[in-house]
Amino acid sequence: MITLTDVSQTFVGRTGAVEALRGVDVQVNEGEFLAVVGRSGCGKSTLLRLIAGLVTPTTGRVTVDGTPVAGPRPDVALMFQRPALLPWRSVLRNVMLPAEMFGWKRSEHRERAHRLLELVGLKGFEKRLPHELSGGMQQRVALCRSLIQQPRVLLMDEPFSALDALTREELSVELQRVHMEMHTTIVFVTHSIAEAVLLADRVMVLSSRPGQVRKVIDVEIPRPRSLGLGAHVDEVARSSAELHELLLEPAAAAV
Repeated sequence: MITLTDVSQTFVGRTGAVEALRGVDVQVNEGEFLAVVGRSGCGKSTLLRLIAGLVTPTTGRVTVDGTPVAGPRPDVALMFQRPALLPWRSVLRNVMLPAEMFGWKRSEHRERAHRLLELVGLKGFEKRLPHELSGGMQQRVALCRSLIQQPRVLLMDEPFSALDALTREELSVELQRVHMEMHTTIVFVTHSIAEAVLLADRVMVLSSRPGQVRKVIDVEIPRPRSLGLGAHVDEVARSSAELHELLLEPAAAAV
């Protein structure tokens, strides 16, 4: 589905060159939920922008379904840390924005917008403005806006990091439910090991800059997963401990 082959990325600015990623090889299967963790500045967000076609790799190759990524594409959606809703548009009109931008049939996508809002628990809030919603509700609207275009790939850049702990946990469970129902391929950047273990089929650990793939860990916990994960405490502890060790290892340990 998504393949990065020997991908490196260097940015050149006024103060010189910064190597963000080096020799990244990874494959994400269709319908898979891949979490990406690593220290700040290790290239996690750059990785998402490469898949989204917002930047071109300095070396290497990025493909989606075997086709080289040459720019943004309608079947790949990117969700940022902040919801970035248009304050003068209602919840429904914010969700409908991609359909308007791409010139799609509005009646068909309006029905889909209503279904998505119901799916994330926002039925009845269609006419509200963003300032009338909590931070968690705004992020649910942003998720619906990303899903309205029926993307095969959803890229998420720390979408819950600005929320309080309880809301973050609730939205993590909500996202898992949406993923199980829609089978969208998700690449999810997070600093939270607990969030990665709760959500992901696999967790990819990047080294410090330049980001290299240190290891990809399988999370062998059946779905649906609850916040407690009590019945699988041993697997949770094993995965979490391994991720902690990898993140604490020196960069020279990257392979």
